[in-house]
Amino acid sequence: MEETPVIAARNPGVVELDEEKTYWWCRCGRSKNQPFCDGSHEGTTFVPLEFKPEKTKKYALCQCKHTKTPPFCDGTHKSLSE
Repeated sequence: MEETPVIAARNPGVVELDEEKTYWWCRCGRSKNQPFCDGSHEGTTFVPLEFKPEKTKKYALCQCKHTKTPPFCDGTHKSLSE
């Protein structure tokens, strides 16, 4: 049975990312360091998403964990039921 991620927030996390760095996006929604992984997925089937931005700038990262374009927000949070 597939686990459902926790909705960490119903809005994107807007963060400045550095093109020289690698980041780990939280897929489970349990991290206290949203939108990034802090290891809270331990014991679940979730694995964080490793990514490196194309250039240094601000990005809107998904925090509802239902985006179709991970790790980036695609507006899916607007259509999720309560």
